Amino acid sequence: MTGPNTGPKTGPVDWHRARAVATALAPAGPAVDRTELVGIVARLRAHAAAAPEHVADVTGLTGAAAAATGFDRLIVDRPRWAGANIESFSTALTAELPPVSALGRGAAGAEIGAALALLSTRVLGQFDPFTRRLFVVAPNIVQVHRALGVDESDFGLWVCLHEQTHAVQFAAAPWLADHLGTAMNELVSSMAHDPSDRLGDLLRSLPDLLRERPATPSSGGALLGAVLTAEEEERMAEVMAVMSLLEGHADVVMDAVGPGVVPTVARIRRVFNRRRDRPGRVDRVVRRLLGMDAKLEQYRAGAAFVRAVTRRVGHDGFNAVFTGAEYLPTAAEVAAPRTWVRRVHG
Repeated sequence: MTGPNTGPKTGPVDWHRARAVATALAPAGPAVDRTELVGIVARLRAHAAAAPEHVADVTGLTGAAAAATGFDRLIVDRPRWAGANIESFSTALTAELPPVSALGRGAAGAEIGAALALLSTRVLGQFDPFTRRLFVVAPNIVQVHRALGVDESDFGLWVCLHEQTHAVQFAAAPWLADHLGTAMNELVSSMAHDPSDRLGDLLRSLPDLLRERPATPSSGGALLGAVLTAEEEERMAEVMAVMSLLEGHADVVMDAVGPGVVPTVARIRRVFNRRRDRPGRVDRVVRRLLGMDAKLEQYRAGAAFVRAVTRRVGHDGFNAVFTGAEYLPTAAEVAAPRTWVRRVHG
């Protein structure tokens, strides 16, 4: 993998520094016998390759699923996942930002690297819409399936179904990555060009977030919501509505394949939800960073939206969301699916 594009040398983040810190701090993961590891990686590769067809069977997005099979599928460790995300961030962040001192750039890079190293211990899989690559984080699959006491192969396929649903979504809506990237860059640019340096305050708050210290006015506000203007909050709410939709759709699909594909799917969902309802340290950090302690409720709302829409108009009717940005549900519509159905389908 090539190194991240550092962009202008006066940019706000030293991405090389971020990558070095992330890869140095990301823990190795649970101990696994080499023979066992080779088998796990082989099964994850096979699951990732097979998943798009199962997604198509549920969603009807046959053409998009076929396209998704052409995306790169990588089984990675924690440092590789963290490094790949830094590469993605550095290329996706295209907003013109004010210059920052070398010291400030290095500090921002170190904080982002440390945050990604911590997150690398919990992410099971990820589809990156900006590079169109699927990542499955093998050490975390092992760690979680052991902790939950579920079948390793079934769990690996279940995770791959979720992430490949995202791949199919972005294949069905080639415009969607640019739509989200534009929104992200507008938000970052708005914060960065504020004379009060709210973006800098947010980056400097990361150490307190990682140590779970309370947010204070003197720290610049540890929660993203605390540093957004009313206009930015509205923009963020619409972005989160889209993210809720995508996550909810993936949650619905990964379960809808049924026991014919994942024999222990019902048990996996039951014990996984129990774990998700009792968030650990990293989950709490992410929720605080987003400024939305009820983040999980948004994902549940996304799944509820998908189920409500498909009951009324089927998956074919739901798939209208992928035809253009104007068909994406608003934050209000995610909470009231019938309003989206009426607007789109009459």
